[in-house]
Amino acid sequence: MNKVLRVVALSGIAMSVLGISVFSAPKKASKPITIGFSQVGAESEWRTANTESIKKAAKDYGITLKFEDAMNEQKNQIKSIRSFIADKVDIIAFSPTTTSGWDELLQEAKDAKIPVILLDRGVEVKDNSLWVTLMGSDFKLEGVRAGEWLVKYMKKIGKDKKVNIVELRGTEGSDPAVQRKIGFEEAIKKSPGFKIIKSESGDFTRSLGKDIMAEWLEEDAKNIDVLFAHNDDMAIGAIQAIEEAGLKPAKDIVIISIDAVRGAFEAMIAGKLNCTVECSPLLGPQLMEAAIDLMDGKKVPKRVVTDEGVFPAEVAKKELPNRKY
Repeated sequence: MNKVLRVVALSGIAMSVLGISVFSAPKKASKPITIGFSQVGAESEWRTANTESIKKAAKDYGITLKFEDAMNEQKNQIKSIRSFIADKVDIIAFSPTTTSGWDELLQEAKDAKIPVILLDRGVEVKDNSLWVTLMGSDFKLEGVRAGEWLVKYMKKIGKDKKVNIVELRGTEGSDPAVQRKIGFEEAIKKSPGFKIIKSESGDFTRSLGKDIMAEWLEEDAKNIDVLFAHNDDMAIGAIQAIEEAGLKPAKDIVIISIDAVRGAFEAMIAGKLNCTVECSPLLGPQLMEAAIDLMDGKKVPKRVVTDEGVFPAEVAKKELPNRKY
C-alpha cells in the first residue's frame, strides 16, 4: 500500500499532523536544483495564491524555478513540459489541466530520468510509476464535506423535504471537478429529497459562473433552492446574477462553494454565502521539501494530502483575519 502523508498547509510552513515531519523554516538545498513547473492557468483567486506560494517558496528554499502558465490549455502544458525535458531540469512539477492524455509525455520524462511531481491535481495513466508523488487536497472529500454540511443545514432550517440543487462544475475532465461532483453526490444520495436539477461547467471562472446562473434563474428561478459551486469564484459570480435577478443570495438560494479564499469569507460576512469548504493553495513549501528530498536520494510518500476544514457563515468574521489567500 502506498504511504499517505497528511499535512496542514500554513503560510510558508507545512506541519505533519502525524508527527512524521515538521517544516518549521525553509531548509536550503545542499546542491543546485532546478524545477520546471507548469501551472494550469490563472482562472481564480485560488490559482493566483497557489502560484504566489510556489514562486515565494522557490526563493525561500534557494531553488531555481522555471515557471510556465498553460492558460488552461493542455497543448500549452505539453509544450512547456517537453521544453523542461529538453532543458534537462532536475524535477518537473505541474498541475494538470485534465486527468487524461499524459502517458506518452510522462514516459518521455521518465526516459530522461526526470522525476515528476503532481501538484494539486492527479492524472489517469496506465503506469503510476510515471509520477513520483501527488501533493494537495482530497477533492472527493471536499465534495463529501460540502454535501454533508448542506444536508445538515437544510434539516436545521426545516427545508430538507424537497431540495432542488443547481451545480456549477469546474473545468471539464479536471481532477477537482470530477472528484468534487462524485463526493457531493455520494453525500446527498442518502437524503431522498435532495436532487441536482441542473449541472454545467463554469470552468472555475467568475464570469461563467455569473452567466450560467443568470440563465438558470431566467429559466426557472422559483425551483432553485441551492447552488453548489465547485469553487468560490464561480459562486461569487453567481451571487451577482442572483442579486441582479432581484433575489437574496444565501437566503432565497442557499449557496455552498469550495476553496475558502478571502473573497468567500467576505461574501459570508456580507450575508451572501452560506458556507465554503477549504482547499488550501499554499503548496509551495511542500513542493520544495519534496524536491530537496528527491535530490538527496530520499523517498517521498506517493500521496501527500493537505488537511482542511469547513467554514460556515457564522465563523467567517472571526476566521477572516487568519486567511492567507
